[in-house]
Amino acid sequence: MSARFQELDWRPTPMGELVLRRRRDPAVDEDVYEIKLGAEFLMSSMFTVAEIELARLALAELSGTALDVAVGGLGLGYTALAVLENPGVRSLAVVEALGEVIEWHEQGLVPAGSTLTADPRCTFVRGDFFALVRDSALADVAPERRFHAVVLDVDHSPRHVLHPDHADFYEVEGLRRLAHSLHPGGVFALWSNDPPDEDFIATLARCFTGVRAEVISFANPLQGRESTNTVYLARTPPA
Repeated sequence: MSARFQELDWRPTPMGELVLRRRRDPAVDEDVYEIKLGAEFLMSSMFTVAEIELARLALAELSGTALDVAVGGLGLGYTALAVLENPGVRSLAVVEALGEVIEWHEQGLVPAGSTLTADPRCTFVRGDFFALVRDSALADVAPERRFHAVVLDVDHSPRHVLHPDHADFYEVEGLRRLAHSLHPGGVFALWSNDPPDEDFIATLARCFTGVRAEVISFANPLQGRESTNTVYLARTPPA
């Protein structure tokens, strides 16, 4: 039996206090891992359905093998794990701005860490995903200087960002820069905590084709009801 509550790590960062904690939750009778940054709860292992579906939906749009994928935001690693479950994936670059989060995985402080660090297809890239896109440098970490899929789970939604510097990514110019990092027919997938945003869908449609929003439902034992997240999917035009 685990201790009811344990703070596994605490670090000061430029974005606020970063905390990794584990607690025993009687609602699910299991250990729950949580990441908190300042006043924001970034991720909980109690709610991972949409993070996993984010990766699965993105890769379901693609066929073939030797796929190169980028994930923006490591968190507790569930999206990255779902990418690596696809046998067609050749490489995975996980871009994470907080080196402390990468260390948690390398040190085995979170359950996904040992699997991710042991898979030779997976590389952790310490860097600001949004700055890399802004500087047209994201493709520098791709084996062929382009990805087949870019999967992003950092901000709460396009309207609720963790840092003001992220906001321009969700506008036309930011999304067009991202599109340059994708192969023709490549996929961009984005997680959001909010319901589908029609204005953002219209912005995506100015830069990509086949734009749609998938609502993902999952059980919420804390509230005794279902909750939902949104996954946005979009593709670059085929060659």
